Amino acid sequence: MGYRRNAILWQWAGFGTGDVQMAPMTTAERRGYQQICGADGAMMVIACDQRGGMRDVLARTPEARAAITNAMLGETKMDIAKHLAFHAGCVLVDPLCAVPAIVDTGVLDRTTALLIGLDASGFDLTPEGYRLSNMVPGITARRVRELGGTGGKVMVYLRSDTPGADDHNIALLKEVIADFAAEDLLLVVEFLTYALSGETPEDYKARTPVLIEGGSQVCLDLGAKLLKIPFPGTAESCAAVTAMCGDVPWAVLSAGVDHATFLGQVETAMAAGASGVIAGRSLWKDCISLDRAVTKDQLETIAVPRLREIQAVIAKHFPG
Repeated sequence: MGYRRNAILWQWAGFGTGDVQMAPMTTAERRGYQQICGADGAMMVIACDQRGGMRDVLARTPEARAAITNAMLGETKMDIAKHLAFHAGCVLVDPLCAVPAIVDTGVLDRTTALLIGLDASGFDLTPEGYRLSNMVPGITARRVRELGGTGGKVMVYLRSDTPGADDHNIALLKEVIADFAAEDLLLVVEFLTYALSGETPEDYKARTPVLIEGGSQVCLDLGAKLLKIPFPGTAESCAAVTAMCGDVPWAVLSAGVDHATFLGQVETAMAAGASGVIAGRSLWKDCISLDRAVTKDQLETIAVPRLREIQAVIAKHFPG
């Protein structure tokens, strides 16, 4: 979408669009954003920062999953970076498994940008059933820079429609956003929603657009300059997110849906003003194995063609 791309370029130049006024990216943040985008100016990031979810894909039983070490996960993540993310231009990994080895061993190509996630696997629960997000200890903006990161990514759970549910997670976001601003380092802000205790799947699904729009507004109010969000559910909700973001770019995540479903979501989101994609499981969840030769083959023969299809959708709206 030409207007959306121009809006981002105007932000880089220090000009507003006349709509929503957000704090512009600094020069250093802009440079980081350029590096996680392709030559067309759109984001196309391969996410493999999952730990528990990746263990679930690699092994079927609790005992087998427990036997998968962080080092073994790191090898899988490095294979994803080498054989898939190389074709996208940016990879998102966690700070426990793949770094600094992904850089120090030369696995990460010099042209591939690196985002490092701060959030820990899983969550705690309040007595009311609200999810409390946690961060990996010791991973600050400075540490992300020391590990070779182009920028960081933070994820929290939000239920913006429920007073008091987000207090803990909002406090975390404030702290992380302030830390990255002080270090002048690019930060991707991600949130996920969840069903409350007693909420039916049908009711929860019906509330998806409201929850995504509300969560996006929370993040923007806290000073987020780049959003990674679940598919908002409808074209109208995607357009509403774009309108509230103003010059702030937003990328849609895949949430593990099948590839065909995600392609349709990407088309809808990009047509409504999204600035790209940060996707993981929909690309590689049925391609990875503890047998690294199998992983290499399936990433190259299955995941890369899927990536090319996503890139073709993006190219319709970011023609370069």
